[in-house]
Amino acid sequence: MASFNYIGRNHKGGQVKGLIDAANTTAVAEQLSRQQIIPTSIEPTKAKNSDSTNLAQLDIGELLGFDAISLDDLIVFCRQMYALVRSGVPILRAINGMAESSQSPKLKVALTEIGTQLEGGYDLSSAFNQHPKIFKPLFISLVHVGENTGKLDESFLKLASYFEREQDTRKRIKTALRYPSFVLGAIFIAIIILNIFVIPTFANMFSKLGADLPWATKALITSSNFFLDYWPHIFVGCIALFFGTRKYVKTPKGLYQWDKRKIKLPIVGSIIERSILSRFSHSFAIVLKAGVPMTTGLSLVADAVDNTYMQEKIIAMRTAIESGESLLRASVASELFTSLVLQMVAVGEETGRVDELLEEVGDYYEREVDYDLGTLTAKIEPILIAIVAAMVLVLALGIFTPMWDMMSAFQGK
Repeated sequence: MASFNYIGRNHKGGQVKGLIDAANTTAVAEQLSRQQIIPTSIEPTKAKNSDSTNLAQLDIGELLGFDAISLDDLIVFCRQMYALVRSGVPILRAINGMAESSQSPKLKVALTEIGTQLEGGYDLSSAFNQHPKIFKPLFISLVHVGENTGKLDESFLKLASYFEREQDTRKRIKTALRYPSFVLGAIFIAIIILNIFVIPTFANMFSKLGADLPWATKALITSSNFFLDYWPHIFVGCIALFFGTRKYVKTPKGLYQWDKRKIKLPIVGSIIERSILSRFSHSFAIVLKAGVPMTTGLSLVADAVDNTYMQEKIIAMRTAIESGESLLRASVASELFTSLVLQMVAVGEETGRVDELLEEVGDYYEREVDYDLGTLTAKIEPILIAIVAAMVLVLALGIFTPMWDMMSAFQGK
């Protein structure tokens, strides 16, 4: 996504300015309007020349795709803010106290700046909005709702629960993928060792003996020679491919294509999709319980799902509702949900308990994700066994077959 500098007026008439990451200026204007900020200027940030880049300020974590701060830090922050606000501690004193005690350097810097902005007349949600890399639209919106309803403590409690659920899902996915990742890493290392040390040794022996080599042996020797001769080019190519892919994925078109394809991946695609739908359902329930209108809530949740393909579907749901369709009809048209979930949405609309039924939908998807993660290793294991078996077969045909042929020739003589 591109970055845009904006200047505007908040609901109190004060001037606010900041930086927002969005696909275009229209998306920036929508985000600002949800924060009750009237934009007076929206300009794309200018790319800095590489000659003037300060390497000392290069964020390696951001370059490699890591989050600005961890979910642990956000959970602790929300929990502590809930306790402080509920105890009646003034917001400015709470923010300054959190800035002093925070263990995250980035969060400490952000909270220090937020404290300064609060002293300058900003409200809390507007101050959070100046740091979009740390505080996402859903976070800012719930804080804004809490400010206007006098339930700021409940907003922080809901955010803490949301981040805890998100963290739990991520941990389960990492645990399920640990074994396949270890096996694939071991296979990759084994291929490198075979190409560098094992295959060249046998190739020298076969060339000295002048043996007639089968096709599998020739293929192994050719691949080994190619790897030894061109490994610097392969290494540079892999690095270029990694950063080139990352750069493409950061473009609106590239991000959309990647988000669309990753939910279509075999085995893991359905898990990713259901995890996103669980996040959508829980987030939508939170904003509805907070008193946010349904159409505005869909816009906020679309930003929270962190998938541009699913975001497009959710925005289409919002457009359908704005044109007079019910939530059920909009959900059916989106083709995102199963028939069971659609029945729950229908009941929620009929009984006026959409937020409660959405919580049930989120829990339903979480249970499905739990089951799929529990069986993920069993699904991937046969594929890994097949890959290892194929490697062993090629090595047996390529190395042991000519050795058997030579032994047979010697015995015949």
